[in-house]
Amino acid sequence: MKKILVTGGAGFIGSNFILYALNHYEQYTIINFDAVTYAGNLENLISVDNHPRYSLIKGNITDPKTVADAMQDIDIVVHFAAESHVDRSITGPEIFTITNVLGTQILLDQARHKGVKRFIHVSTDEVYGSLPATGYFTETTPLAPNSPYSASKAGSDLIVRAYFETYGFPTIITRCSNNYGPYQFPEKLIPLMITNAFDDLHLPVYGDGMNVRDWLFVEDHCRAIMTVLEKGKDGETYNIGGNNEWHNIDIVKLILKILNKPLTLIQYVTDRPGHDRRYAIDAAKIKHELGWEPTIKFEDGIVQTIKWYLNHPEWWQPLKK
Repeated sequence: MKKILVTGGAGFIGSNFILYALNHYEQYTIINFDAVTYAGNLENLISVDNHPRYSLIKGNITDPKTVADAMQDIDIVVHFAAESHVDRSITGPEIFTITNVLGTQILLDQARHKGVKRFIHVSTDEVYGSLPATGYFTETTPLAPNSPYSASKAGSDLIVRAYFETYGFPTIITRCSNNYGPYQFPEKLIPLMITNAFDDLHLPVYGDGMNVRDWLFVEDHCRAIMTVLEKGKDGETYNIGGNNEWHNIDIVKLILKILNKPLTLIQYVTDRPGHDRRYAIDAAKIKHELGWEPTIKFEDGIVQTIKWYLNHPEWWQPLKK
């Protein structure tokens, strides 16, 4: 049985990944390594607290000793841990550089010395910058990050690449489009709009609301990562997208329509500095080489997501307070 160290496993995508892996892959033991910051919530994993193939180590990826201890007898690292909220990176960029760049380097160094056989680095399409009205990000698109967050993720991507090129360490980079689904922290667009609408609060929309994002249901993303883990080629980068572009304002209107709430709840606010206009991923490589493609339609996934937040107020209400 192989051991997977999941960094940031108490976060949104990390916890969904752990639940997915435990439910679908009996050949892996999962060790969750998480600092449990504001965006990490161990309640996400309460259903597997006593699972025989799951354990938790509390620690920060910027602490070499704690990382070294956690890396004992690990076969695979799946690295989610990151500061990830763009707005927070604008007001306080330092922690993003420390966690995302230095933390990733420390993980790589310890994993290399401990003989880890595969290192999956989970990144974002935001490292590519902003697209015009046409065209798509491919794995060869030059990196052109526009926020402190995306710049720190681009920096971590380059360090991961360097460890493969310099040391021959078996790394793979994945870059995903915007995720949505259960357990997403309610400062993000979709859960913020859903939970504000529940309470008849204003739904703040940046600028004219015409920014475009490619949305991917989190379970589809988890399935893609497992596909890369088992079938991916060392040294490669794989884009993971939903083939599902939406203007932000149209998502907000859809949520209000599903909840039968008035459009008057929408409140346009001053645009975010350096706000990228459009992201869109070409995921042809992972489809043709590894056989993965998204399966959950946005119209179905958004309803599932709304129902989850509706049925779990005990999870999100304390976070919003």
